[in-house]
Amino acid sequence: MAPMRILFIARSECVSPLHAELKAHACQAMVAEDRTSALKVLGSHKLDLVFTQPSLPGYRAQDLLDSVQADPSGVPVIVFAEKGSAEEARFFMELGAHDYWSGPLTWERIQAVLPGDIPAQPARPEPRRDLPIVGRHPSLGRVLALARQVAASRATVLITGESGTGKEMFARYIHAHSGRENNPFVAVNCAALPEHLLESELFGHEKGAFTGAISRKLGKFESANGGTLLLDEISEMDVGLQAKLLRALQEGEIDRVGGTDTVKVDVRVLATTNRNLEESVEKGQFRQDLYYRLNVIPLRLPPLRERGDDVLVLAESFMRRYAQEYGLGPLQLSEEARTWLLDHDWPGNVRELQNPMERAVLLAGPGPIRKIHFLLEGEEWFPSSGAGEVDDGRDDEDSPSSPDQVRPPDADGRIPTIQEMEMHLIMKSLDRTQGNRTRASELLGISVRTLRNKLSEYRKVGLDIP
Repeated sequence: MAPMRILFIARSECVSPLHAELKAHACQAMVAEDRTSALKVLGSHKLDLVFTQPSLPGYRAQDLLDSVQADPSGVPVIVFAEKGSAEEARFFMELGAHDYWSGPLTWERIQAVLPGDIPAQPARPEPRRDLPIVGRHPSLGRVLALARQVAASRATVLITGESGTGKEMFARYIHAHSGRENNPFVAVNCAALPEHLLESELFGHEKGAFTGAISRKLGKFESANGGTLLLDEISEMDVGLQAKLLRALQEGEIDRVGGTDTVKVDVRVLATTNRNLEESVEKGQFRQDLYYRLNVIPLRLPPLRERGDDVLVLAESFMRRYAQEYGLGPLQLSEEARTWLLDHDWPGNVRELQNPMERAVLLAGPGPIRKIHFLLEGEEWFPSSGAGEVDDGRDDEDSPSSPDQVRPPDADGRIPTIQEMEMHLIMKSLDRTQGNRTRASELLGISVRTLRNKLSEYRKVGLDIP
């Protein structure tokens, strides 16, 4: 079988996490970061699929779609945006995009749109161990026990809880214990797309069903056949589409948009929401019959503030993970750090805890982790000397890129400037993330655009930025 040839017109950091999976599944991946490179690949290779960001320097996805639509044998194009919008989705779909994705590229999403003769992702040995639910509090234990008990059934499960409590993690845990773990797990964010696009996303469409439907597309129900379909943020689904979803759940069959044939599917459905669906039913925003159909097994995940010392258990788990990931030695939480973790309310729950822990691991050096490593503010904190320094190969000690200039107070009392401290922190984050701008910006708590602007400033003063 000839390898699948896929072109990614995107920043390289968006694609680099996928290289291993693409190679393992005999996919030939090519990356273009500008218009010139994209045109060169398009002109010299017969491609099977194109993924493109909406825009890059000197490049617009709509120009590509115009040329593809003019060619009857044109390659399918999927537009993806890290933070997409319904308006942008409608714009590109009307221009002829095969699909529009909001959020980062993942292998699971890519695999779902590849032809069926692409080898399936190899089953992981002992998959249940890959999805640990960390915590000791009885409230979490009760939910986990119920999840284990119902996992092997066909019953729909409604997972509720505040944002960041781990609803998708629990959904994946149920799938891993369901007997369907070697079949697809497909997740759909019901809040990311408007009604007409979400319908196509769920049920698929036939060629010519609407403007831009240049070929048949299988929906998520068919992609998840034999496995599990997660309907994330189900409360955001339009009421009109809820009736079609109810039929799919009750009858086990779907109709593609613009199609005439009924398609049988074998899918276990899980749903999540951070809203009170009973209130939505009372307000007429959610169908009562669909609510009853989804709420066969209700799982309410407790917020982190109700889980007592679990915040420390989770913090230590993240600490060990990131220390290992970044090749650091064992770390410990200081008493002041433990107190601060326990005193914080964590409105963003486990998701909110994760990034500060990664940041603290990076900043603590040999440790221990202190309160200041979470906050990134205050005069008592200075970057540890020698950690994550960047050598630009220059001998000029006065150069702003010299690591010796980014350090705690010297013996003579010199205090580094805010700009020097900022530079050190940015370069350290890039070093720890192996140059991944998106990951580094998340660690720093800034946007990718801000990070790129800072790096551009550093280049102007002579710092060699890879």
